Amino acid sequence: LVWLLVLSLAWLDPALGGEEEDEEVVAEEEEEGEVLSDELGEEDGVLVLHEHNFDRALSEHQLLLVEFYAPWCRHCQRLAPAFAQAAAALRDESSPARLGKVDATAQTALANEFNITSYPTLKLFRDGNRTHPLAYTGRMDTKGIVSWMQRRAGPSATLLQDPDAATAFIGSQDVVVVGFFKVGWGGGRRVSTTVVAVAMGTHEVATQDLESKAAQVFYEVAGDVVDMPFAVVEAAELFKAYGLSADTICLFKKERSPHHPSPQQFDEGRADFPVDPEQGLDAAELTQLLRVHRLELVMEFTNETSDHIFGAKIPHHMLLFLNKSSSGQLELQDDFRAAAGTFRGKVLFVLVDVAGYGADVLPFFGMTPADAPTLRLVKMENNRKYQMDQDVFSETAIRTFVQAVLDGKVKPRLLSAEPPEDWDTRPVKVLVGKTFEQVAYDETKNVFVKFYAPWCSHCQAMAAAWEELGERYKDHEDIIIAELDATANELENITIHGFPTLHYFPAGPDRKMVEYKSNRDVETFSKFLENGGTLPEEPPVVSESPQPQGWGHLPHARASPSL
Repeated sequence: LVWLLVLSLAWLDPALGGEEEDEEVVAEEEEEGEVLSDELGEEDGVLVLHEHNFDRALSEHQLLLVEFYAPWCRHCQRLAPAFAQAAAALRDESSPARLGKVDATAQTALANEFNITSYPTLKLFRDGNRTHPLAYTGRMDTKGIVSWMQRRAGPSATLLQDPDAATAFIGSQDVVVVGFFKVGWGGGRRVSTTVVAVAMGTHEVATQDLESKAAQVFYEVAGDVVDMPFAVVEAAELFKAYGLSADTICLFKKERSPHHPSPQQFDEGRADFPVDPEQGLDAAELTQLLRVHRLELVMEFTNETSDHIFGAKIPHHMLLFLNKSSSGQLELQDDFRAAAGTFRGKVLFVLVDVAGYGADVLPFFGMTPADAPTLRLVKMENNRKYQMDQDVFSETAIRTFVQAVLDGKVKPRLLSAEPPEDWDTRPVKVLVGKTFEQVAYDETKNVFVKFYAPWCSHCQAMAAAWEELGERYKDHEDIIIAELDATANELENITIHGFPTLHYFPAGPDRKMVEYKSNRDVETFSKFLENGGTLPEEPPVVSESPQPQGWGHLPHARASPSL
């Protein structure tokens, strides 16, 4: 019995000890479980997402807009308050849409899965679909985010069933879009409807199951163009009321009051885009038509209109710079407007008040208010600027000048500042348009040039590193470190699309140019130079979205950072 008791104790002791160790392991696993939990936490009403709760977020939220950000990214920091305010606005209206964020520098698996190459990047996940997120295309401010999500959360177009409803909708805003589709005629399947509550009351809206493929494309466009309200019509009496006999997209523009303070007027109250019975509708083409024709024939450049001006993607902009406080200069608008109609869709005519909101753009054109009135045409593809030299800005003269530019018969006007007296004695050489050619293409030198803008935060952040690089190589006979203010200087064969841009011009007669795209620190710069303008193969650098250059991308021109 004693022997059995001893054996029992011997067996029990390890078991008891093991149980204690197991409890410690369980405790550790539970502690680790807090890190690996799929619980959904929030910061300022925005879901905080990571690898372990991402699937749960997708399964619980029908519409989830996710921002992939980096804590050090200034664009992300500026977006954060607007993103949180948008999340609160959507929550307050009980929207099914939610906003979430992922620190892509910490959640590298998610960043790689969704191919995040710049910050911030926003993607919309619908109905738990993880494999085909939709890229965010709206404005980067609270109103833009909310409008974009609202359009995707609910039906994108109101169904108009009688003349009174149509009249009320068309008069509700300055610009509205109505799609007329003969669905349901001649035995076809009619559109089904759902009653939903909206801000102005209860309206009947289409649930997007129209049989017509053209109608489906119309809904697709309606979901993306959130700054215009959309409606659909199928009733025969409405076709007749608006003089239509076939499927047509109509853009209605409210007539301006004669006493409206704006000197601009809509040139047309309605624009019709018939649906080709064989080709149907193309989403991109319809979107562009709506963006072009929603604009007034002559747009005044203001804080309210800048998004529409640059969002229309019209390839050329013809600008009339004048001082609106001068009655004599205001008279120039008549001929300017008369010339505009000829070039609709190809050239956008814009009025810039040099004494008002337009004053901030003058340095980009190398102008002062005293230069008004004057005309410039900008080719948006490369920001080339063309100056009209005539003293008399008649309708005929303006049309002749614009057509000559389009035909390639006019040379661009290139800006150049004057070089500082000590431009070539500094560690970092200061180049201007007049001196660039002789320095950058010196066959005996390897020249590394930073193209920058004085207002660019990215440029300011790397300024110290560039100066240090200049100090490091100031005594090298065959290496030159230089910089050029690309807002004050323009080059005939080089177009700068974003700031900062770094180009390396190797020695030799071939006039080669190599764009530098790696890390912006002194050691990587030096490695690049010592290796003859190349770097070993490295993983792609994920960086902030570059600050773009040109008319339409100046700090004043957008109220929010561009993606």
